[in-house]
Amino acid sequence: MNSEATLERTLEAILMVADEPQGLLQLAAAVDATLAEVRASVARLVADFDGLDGTVRRGFELREVAGGWRIYVRPEHDVTVADFVVTQNPSRLSQAALETLAVIAYKQPISRGAVASIRAVNVDSVVRTLLGRGLITEAFTDSETGAINYGTTDLLLAQLGINSLDELPYLSPLLNDGANGFEELP
Repeated sequence: MNSEATLERTLEAILMVADEPQGLLQLAAAVDATLAEVRASVARLVADFDGLDGTVRRGFELREVAGGWRIYVRPEHDVTVADFVVTQNPSRLSQAALETLAVIAYKQPISRGAVASIRAVNVDSVVRTLLGRGLITEAFTDSETGAINYGTTDLLLAQLGINSLDELPYLSPLLNDGANGFEELP
């Protein structure tokens, strides 16, 4: 296998697992290649995935968005893939997804930045997962900041077996009172 093909397959592997669009500079640094080599390889990957030059058109595409490149499901497969993710895929939510979902459920409407601030970690990929599974939705966009605010969906209520968010348990009885570690002085 020549080095061009190796570079393309390496970039393909990175893009397959990337949660966010990857810029050409990021990709070049990751694979220790020049910007021109990465740009040419990405162009060949786009053509390969699109079925040009006699290759088979794939069910996904490599798209340039938000200053970077990311693999997406082709629009003609969106409905089927969304149905699979929401109803057919029995995988459980990760701990990070459950924590993020809890923050959104109790604090909604809430922006991604506010959720990240509460959890003290980046929640971009987790929010995308929750959106993809139909458990949260974009409630509105803040007119001053442009931040998208999120809320829960009826699907979440159905999955939890409750009729409204008012039926969620109160958090205060579950929280530590903060007295641990402080001894009473005589």
